[in-house]
Amino acid sequence: MSAQSRDDLWQQLAACRGPNQAIFFPPPRLERRSEKRGREQRAKEVCQSCSVQEECLAYALTIREQHGIWGGLTENERRELLNL
Repeated sequence: MSAQSRDDLWQQLAACRGPNQAIFFPPPRLERRSEKRGREQRAKEVCQSCSVQEECLAYALTIREQHGIWGGLTENERRELLNL
């Protein structure tokens, strides 16, 4: 197994995999603020039960992911965390 595939193994265990993965990213159309909050809250609830939440967040912070919910945080929350 290569180092790359070992480092990415956590992705195979992520609770966000499957039919609900769309809630982790904004839709291709504009969404109302209330819709966005609801979608993000549902995604964060999935993250709370995820066994690899910490790995996911660390990955998103390392690559400075600009979109979606990763490790239970929105892009704005991750940006704030990086600016501390």
